[in-house]
Amino acid sequence: MFHVKICGITSVDDAQVAIRAGADALGLNFYRKSARAIDVQMARQIGNRVPHGVTKIGVFVNADPVEVSHTFYEAGLDAVQLHGDEPPEYLLRLGDLPIIRAFRLGEGRLDDVDAYLQQCSRLGVPSRMILVDAFSADAYGGTGKTVDWPRLAADCQQRQLPPLVLAGGLTPENVADAIRLVHPAAVDVASGVEQRPGRKDPDRVRQFVAAARAAFDSIAPI
Repeated sequence: MFHVKICGITSVDDAQVAIRAGADALGLNFYRKSARAIDVQMARQIGNRVPHGVTKIGVFVNADPVEVSHTFYEAGLDAVQLHGDEPPEYLLRLGDLPIIRAFRLGEGRLDDVDAYLQQCSRLGVPSRMILVDAFSADAYGGTGKTVDWPRLAADCQQRQLPPLVLAGGLTPENVADAIRLVHPAAVDVASGVEQRPGRKDPDRVRQFVAAARAAFDSIAPI
């Protein structure tokens, strides 16, 4: 389990910035069409500098399951985040790899997410965590769009879900409000802490992690 994930890490320097700021998870993007995409060689370089306790998560979009498994082991990842249109049956082909399933929410509620997870349960392929991002017709993620937090918060209260990672449009300025409203298990940011796609802004990374951790502390049970 992690709490603060900095996604779209493309260099050792940016990984070190995130780790020193207190992030406990890094997202390494293997979707070739993304401006934040890296290859296995760079992922290994980054991973070799990541201390124990920081979770390395590979982000994939509609990739061949054989490629996902190969990358997982070659890059030394800790979990796989599926951020595309992968059906529940797809997860069967990943064996026992730890899965974080991402869902892009538009106008709808979590009904489709519930149905997907129920089918996964019937197939015996549960997700360790789920990630909720904002829907965009133009991209699979990293768009800076936010989820409807009040609606999501109300919907989550009515359901038994795996630990929730909140993504979509989070910034140093709004992450605390999002955490206090939605009560996710973790938050995920990419564009909200960048100078440009694929290059992190150290000051914004530090501000984001500090704000997120303070907000998590404020909602922790006493």
